[in-house]
Amino acid sequence: MSDPVRAERRPQRSLSPIWIVPLVALLIGAWMIYDNLSKLGPTITLIMDNAEGIEAGKTLIKTRNVEVGRVEKVRLSDDLEHAEITARMSPQAEDMLNEDTRFWVVKPRIGREGVSGLGTVLSGAYIQLLPGSSEETKEIFDVLEQPPVAPPDAEGLRINLISQVGNAISTGDPVTYQGYTVGRVEDSHFDPEKREMRHRLYIQSPYEVLVTSTTRFWTASGVDVRLDSEGFKVNVASLESLIGGGITFGVPDNASIGRQAKEGANYVLFNDEDSAKEGRYGQYLEYVMLVDDTVRGLSPGAPVEYRGVRIGTVVSVPWNFTAPQPDSLSRFAIPVLIRIEPQRFDDTEQDVNTEQWQQRLDRMFDHGLRASLKAGNLLTGALFVDLNFYKDAVPFQRMTFVKKQVFPTTSGGFAQIEQKVSNLLDKLNNLQIEPVLDTLNQTLASTQKTMDKVNGIATSVDALLADPATSQLPENVNTTMRQLRDTLQGFAPDSQGYHELTQTLSRLEKLMRDLQPVVRTLNDQPNALIFDKTLTEDPQPRASK
Repeated sequence: MSDPVRAERRPQRSLSPIWIVPLVALLIGAWMIYDNLSKLGPTITLIMDNAEGIEAGKTLIKTRNVEVGRVEKVRLSDDLEHAEITARMSPQAEDMLNEDTRFWVVKPRIGREGVSGLGTVLSGAYIQLLPGSSEETKEIFDVLEQPPVAPPDAEGLRINLISQVGNAISTGDPVTYQGYTVGRVEDSHFDPEKREMRHRLYIQSPYEVLVTSTTRFWTASGVDVRLDSEGFKVNVASLESLIGGGITFGVPDNASIGRQAKEGANYVLFNDEDSAKEGRYGQYLEYVMLVDDTVRGLSPGAPVEYRGVRIGTVVSVPWNFTAPQPDSLSRFAIPVLIRIEPQRFDDTEQDVNTEQWQQRLDRMFDHGLRASLKAGNLLTGALFVDLNFYKDAVPFQRMTFVKKQVFPTTSGGFAQIEQKVSNLLDKLNNLQIEPVLDTLNQTLASTQKTMDKVNGIATSVDALLADPATSQLPENVNTTMRQLRDTLQGFAPDSQGYHELTQTLSRLEKLMRDLQPVVRTLNDQPNALIFDKTLTEDPQPRASK
């Protein structure tokens, strides 16, 4: 009998269908995690001085009113000096996060430009993102306190201004040209090392062509009232500048337009328009005036004029007052530093030869050019320096004062008047008053006698007029005139007397004609009344021989 066959048991490994469900769930969860992670954008950190209106999980980050992120966390920094905001950005915003990107909080604001951000009153504040154009990425950003004036890639011109401390210019102030706003101040900060203010200006397109190499910038103070030696001036800027100030610019009169300004060019910000005009005269000659008269009313910035034309500026009054003065001076004078600016005569602003101008002035000193102080405004008493030629000027000996050449001076207008009055008083003191008084007394005595005679004549005339005969004289004259008129009326052409007179004259004329032969006979023969008239023969002409 054969052995029975025994079955062999072998274990078989197989996956139970029950595991299919958790595996599928695991795959779905992994895909969902991957999908969520792939849709998440980068995380950035925003630095703010004050997190007012920012709430974690609610405050949005927008650009062009499209949501590109959300604030996830708001906390204080470790040093407690600022707030740190962690925000999750969308994937599409990843390319926007670079060095030029700007963030600021949009909320209701009231400024010189008007009211903005009213839409956030109900919806709440949000963070605005302005994309940049840089290729370098960045994860930590400083949030701006004010919205930027213009995007970094905006068309226009950006320049830098440097000014002294004291100009009240802040971000957002207008930049005007002849009263029209053409730009804004993008940034203002103080440099403590150089002790000066630095401003960055944005000039919007197409007004960047107005900024050239000869352009001058100055502060627009709104209302500028000035009363000095040149008169009374009032300047009123735009209403916006009147409220908060601003910057204006232009090309000085008689100056060339210059070349187009380049991006990032540096300019100086002057305090006012007059300072901006004076700032273009960079080449000058410095002189010291040793003034013997009073300098009350003469202030720095006063004009130096030659016959009414400005050729320079007063720099300092007084200047090095305690420095030793030349021995040739007889009195302790007040030094005044002035500048002669030859560029005022040249509108092209080209370089001038200062040595040649100094030689020219030296020759003019020899011909009597002198400086004096004159009143420019009688109301304020402001003075200016007047240059003119004086024929009787004392010869000038060239000298220096603290290494500056001395400009020859002469007495000013008031000093000359005072000197003339003093000379007049000296002449009056030298006059011989006693002989003049004696002569005057004699004249007065003669005048008194003459007046006595005049009074006597007046008394006689009064007595004559008071006589009754004198009062009847007009009536007698009238009577005589009436009689004369009656007599003349008797000889009128239609009167009897006139007719008789005419007949008598006719008879007389006839008688005269009758007497003419008798008169001729008596002329020829006086004895014709006694003897007969002798007849003479007619004369016979002689015969020719």
